[in-house]
Amino acid sequence: MTPENMKKVVDLCNQISNITYENLTKIIRLEQTGSATGARKLDDSDQNDIDSWMGGGTCFSMTWHLYQTLTDMGFKPRLVMGHKRKERNIHCALILPDPDSNVTLEAHSADRAHNGSYRSLHSLQDDKSNLFSRSVSPASVPGSVLSSNSYLLDPGYLIFDPLQMPLPQPFGTGEAFFPLSPNCVRLVRPTLESMELWTGGAGAPMKLRFEYPVEGVSVEEFKHHWNESFYREMMTYPVLNRLDREKGIQYYYQKGNLVVRSSTGSKMTKIEPADRVQTLSDIFKLSPAIIEQALQILEKKH
Repeated sequence: MTPENMKKVVDLCNQISNITYENLTKIIRLEQTGSATGARKLDDSDQNDIDSWMGGGTCFSMTWHLYQTLTDMGFKPRLVMGHKRKERNIHCALILPDPDSNVTLEAHSADRAHNGSYRSLHSLQDDKSNLFSRSVSPASVPGSVLSSNSYLLDPGYLIFDPLQMPLPQPFGTGEAFFPLSPNCVRLVRPTLESMELWTGGAGAPMKLRFEYPVEGVSVEEFKHHWNESFYREMMTYPVLNRLDREKGIQYYYQKGNLVVRSSTGSKMTKIEPADRVQTLSDIFKLSPAIIEQALQILEKKH
C-alpha cells in the first residue's frame, strides 16, 4: 500500500480510537423504538456522523462507520463476521484489500523462499515510508476472491491498527504476531478462506477469540446480523470497553465488575451500585444521563 493510502487508513483508525465500546446507547435505542430495525436506523453511525454519536457503540456501529468512510475514500473494504466456538455471527470486522497490490502469489512465494521472511508490521514502525511495501495478489489461485495483501480492521475488539494479514502456507508463514499494548495479537491463517484472531497479554497465554470467513458478507447480511445482535444475552447487562492507547491501558466493565488491564497485568474491582453512574462516566467518557437511563431500562426488565 502506498504511504499516502496507508496514512489515510491510519488517520481514520486514530480518529475512532478514543470511542468507547458500549451497549448502553444500543439498549436505549431499542427501548425507544421497540424494534431492532428501528434502533439500528436510529444509530448515529448509520448516518456516518461520528461527531454526533451519543457516546460510542458496539462492533457493528464502529465497523459500519469504517466501512462507509473507507468506501467513500475509494477503498473496497469487505464486511466479515466473527464466529466463536458454537456461536455464529456474534462479532464483525473489516478486511481491507490493498488497492496497490500487483504481484502474483507465485512471485511472492518465490521471493519469500529467496529472502527467508518479511519484517513484521511493528519492526517497521519507525520507517513509515516503507510500511507495508510488499504487495501481492492471489489472482493466479483458482477460486480465490482474496487479495493476499490485505489488512484486518477490528475496532469492535479495540484493535485500532490495520493488521497485515498473513498468507497461508505454502504462500507464507500462516501467522503474524503484533505486540500491541496491553493486548498482543496473533492472526492465524490456516487457509485462504479463513483466519483466526488470538489475543493475550502480560504473560497470559494467547486465546482464540474469533474465526473469520474472510470472503465476507453482503451489506444486507451484515445488517441482518446487526438486527439479531439487539436480542443477544449481552444486551441484558451493561458492557463497556475503552482503550487508552497512549498509556496502554484497557478498561472493561461488565455485570458490576471493572477490569483494568495494562502491560503488567490485570486488576478487577467491584463497583458498588451507588457509585456506578459517576465512576463509569469518569472512566468511559460517557454522559451520566446516558448511563443512568440505560441502567434504569435494564433494572425494569429484571
